[in-house]
Amino acid sequence: MARLCARPDCHEPAAATLSYEYATSTVWLDHLSDERHPMNHDLCGRHADRTSVPRGWQLRDRRDVVPLPLFGDNALAS
Repeated sequence: MARLCARPDCHEPAAATLSYEYATSTVWLDHLSDERHPMNHDLCGRHADRTSVPRGWQLRDRRDVVPLPLFGDNALAS
């Protein structure tokens, strides 16, 4: 069974896993973990992208970032 976003009223497939540690005031966003864990929260891509943290906390987004071309499709053409 596919895992769904943990946000209320969201029924989108989960794409990321959110975890946190109070001691260091840190929140991590990772690619969807292989297995569900009761201390983590699965989020769809939209909710993961919109994640914000309380003032004084750090957000560490460890999902891969796909670089965009600098100047269009022909940026590397010679």
